[in-house]
Amino acid sequence: MERSRMNIRPLEDGIHRDLGDRLTYDGYLRLDRILNAQEPLSDPPHHDEMLFLIQHQTSELWFKLIIHELTAAMRFLADDNTGPALKNLARVKHVQKQLFEQWSVLSTLTPTEYVQFRNVLGQASGFQSVQYRLVEFLLGNKNRDLLAVFRRHPQQHDLLRDALEARSLYDEFLALLERRGHAIPASQLQRDFSQPYQASAEVVQALHAIYAEPGEHWTEYELAERLVDVEESFQLWRFRHMKTVERIIGYKHGTGGSSGVGFLKQALDLTFFPELWQVRTEIGGEQSCPFGHG
Repeated sequence: MERSRMNIRPLEDGIHRDLGDRLTYDGYLRLDRILNAQEPLSDPPHHDEMLFLIQHQTSELWFKLIIHELTAAMRFLADDNTGPALKNLARVKHVQKQLFEQWSVLSTLTPTEYVQFRNVLGQASGFQSVQYRLVEFLLGNKNRDLLAVFRRHPQQHDLLRDALEARSLYDEFLALLERRGHAIPASQLQRDFSQPYQASAEVVQALHAIYAEPGEHWTEYELAERLVDVEESFQLWRFRHMKTVERIIGYKHGTGGSSGVGFLKQALDLTFFPELWQVRTEIGGEQSCPFGHG
């Protein structure tokens, strides 16, 4: 049979075969570390513990990228460089989609399968994820009490403390609005950033003016919508997390000591950018719902 008709693709002459001591794919990606980081603790190793490990390890990698993009966006906003900040926030939204979709993979784990290796987790819990907590602090969900969870890891503790006491993404957004002439009150700009953000009627009014004339304030308008994208995606992730936990363990307590599903449901009431949601009620006044449901 002629080679061209065989079910094979011949290697092109230019493809490197003798790599010697050159940088290779696995060397650049440090696959020796990544692919050997899955060490099941169940004995003998339970088949589904590999799924559980990879699910959470890949989530941490995506959190690392979100932190990378959010900190860059905050730096760009502080420098009034809004174009790159918009790109960062758009990328965060797509990363969040990856995190959201991952729950469908973990949802293939049944309660019967999980209970066979859950005991090896001890008190280990996603609640102890320093990167997840850092994402929440960067987005503005500040809570000093959470620092106690990381007390035995000084580097993690100090990282979170610094983020707790610094401006959040929303604080940088409001500061940029004020520099561009929008009526953001000083009380929102000169507050104790370690405290939870409290909504302001004056900020709602300032945002209303932006939404009323988007052509006049297009950059601010676009930034506001990108922030809404990020919060909406985060809330969808929270909801999917809660439903996945409910599906796998029901209403048992979490391994970290929380009430489990009940504790996760409470997070759905937390908001990062409250005035960006409140202003939607103000836009259009008392007009009826455009979708015919209200």
